[in-house]
Amino acid sequence: MAGAFAGILLTALLYRQRVRRETALLLSRASSRSRLTLGLPELAAIGRQLRRASHEGPAAPAPESDEKGETETVLADTEADAAGGIIAEAEPSSLLYQSSDILDKAEPADSQILELDLELDREEGGEPEGFPEHIFRAYDIRGHADTDLSDELVYRIGRAVGEMAAERGESSVIVGGDGRISTPRIRSQLISALLDGGLDVIDIGLVPTPLLYFATQHLDSQAGIMVTGSHNPRDDNGLKIVLDRQTMAAGGIQDIRRRMASASGGDAGYTRGRVITEDIVPAYIDEVAGDIAIAVPLKIVIDAGNGATSDIAPRLFTELGCEVIPLYCEIDGNFPNHPPDTSDERNLDDLCAAVRAEHADFGVAFDGDGDRVAVVTGSGAIVRADLLMMLFAQDVVSRNPGADVVFDVKCTRHLARLITHNGGRPVLWKTGHALMKQKIAETGALLGGEFSGHIFFGERWYGHDDGMYAAGRLAEILSTHDQSLDAALEDFPRTENTPEILVPVEERKKFALMQKIAREADFGAGKVNNLDGIRVDFDTGWGLLRASNTSAALTARFEADTAEHLEAIKRTFREQVARVEPELQLPF
Repeated sequence: MAGAFAGILLTALLYRQRVRRETALLLSRASSRSRLTLGLPELAAIGRQLRRASHEGPAAPAPESDEKGETETVLADTEADAAGGIIAEAEPSSLLYQSSDILDKAEPADSQILELDLELDREEGGEPEGFPEHIFRAYDIRGHADTDLSDELVYRIGRAVGEMAAERGESSVIVGGDGRISTPRIRSQLISALLDGGLDVIDIGLVPTPLLYFATQHLDSQAGIMVTGSHNPRDDNGLKIVLDRQTMAAGGIQDIRRRMASASGGDAGYTRGRVITEDIVPAYIDEVAGDIAIAVPLKIVIDAGNGATSDIAPRLFTELGCEVIPLYCEIDGNFPNHPPDTSDERNLDDLCAAVRAEHADFGVAFDGDGDRVAVVTGSGAIVRADLLMMLFAQDVVSRNPGADVVFDVKCTRHLARLITHNGGRPVLWKTGHALMKQKIAETGALLGGEFSGHIFFGERWYGHDDGMYAAGRLAEILSTHDQSLDAALEDFPRTENTPEILVPVEERKKFALMQKIAREADFGAGKVNNLDGIRVDFDTGWGLLRASNTSAALTARFEADTAEHLEAIKRTFREQVARVEPELQLPF
């Protein structure tokens, strides 16, 4: 009885705090016309009346474009690609594709979404000191560790995330971190914030990001924060956030910003939480080793790039029965041998050389936090992730007819054809590990993959991206069929294609520019898909141009049946982009 009363009292106190916070937010932003989604729909009517009182007449519709921002992204209708069997599922435009300066059209009277300020209060021409807007990205928080991620800012983020976790019934949050120099400082601030907010912290120490995801499946919390700069340069760092065992994406990241803007900073009478230390590594190794069976011992070169997998990856593959040749498997946040980005093929040169020199069966490289994998064959050839996905899809769908396989817009169109041929359903989706995980959960897909090297197994695993587990599944396939990786790939179609190409564009301009190109470019007979940027399919190949979610750039990729057709598609893209933005330098 006493426990029930205490629960009711706590709920009442939390609700009162939220009403007070959102009421203050409404009052302070009633004169603005920008979009705000309220957590308490009961306040919607009050907000609309405040807006009407502050403005004579309705808010003006959003212009098609202006010098500061961008308009809503036009997405493709749901359709099947007859040539490749691709199902491109449409989704309403979201904050992921919008500028913070956008002015939305007025909502219907019964809507719970108000035309109020989503942004922090700003001085004209700038933003509040110590609160850099650009670090709040599509599915994580990321910036320069010293200049962007101050102690105060990280603490405020921690308080906001703790509040969101508590609202979901969590009493503890799991915290992990990678091996970067700045990670201990940032972890310390996060832990202090969570404790001050009344939550316990389960500290799992220095681990790769997939072990944070694994921990939310195994420990007494479904919420977690991973301090990691992922594949970014050594001076960067950031946060990947999990609530309800799902990686937070655009809406949740914006919710953090809103809460930080309206937070009072007080402790609200919380009883400070406690820190619980947990070593999740043995449980992870045991479960992977219990799932993956390698019939024939393999010799594998592992390039951890001095990242967070440096200790655990060699242990795991030794446990799986492989002979491991370690390369750069000492944790060093300075990344002295090569940057921690496995999608840049220049960073794989040493791995290719080591595989050939050691006569290994294949080699694998992991990015800075271990959620991406890159693979090299025994002959030293780099296997791009969409080709690797063809091998995984063939394996998974053969056991699970009708299974969904999700892949991003950068992948070869032959992947869709292979999935269909083997009896599966190909689902084309937007680039981004959080977006992919949401789509995998929505469709119940047994496999997902991105061209960047994020591989997601729903069959026998948890549907999150895990470079080490994906490498283990590859070893299982090769050992079961007793064939080399080079031989296993021989049956797949060979095409002329490019790696991912980065086109530098200012962070604040990249989405607006991409919108402008999408509106004004004319690709003639090409079939245009606007699901994520512009992907244009021609009879002989395809090209892609999209705004990067993680860097100040547009990204491009091209594929064709022959080198001549590849150059023709690239030339078409160059011509159309030049029509729209003549000053943009294109490296393709």
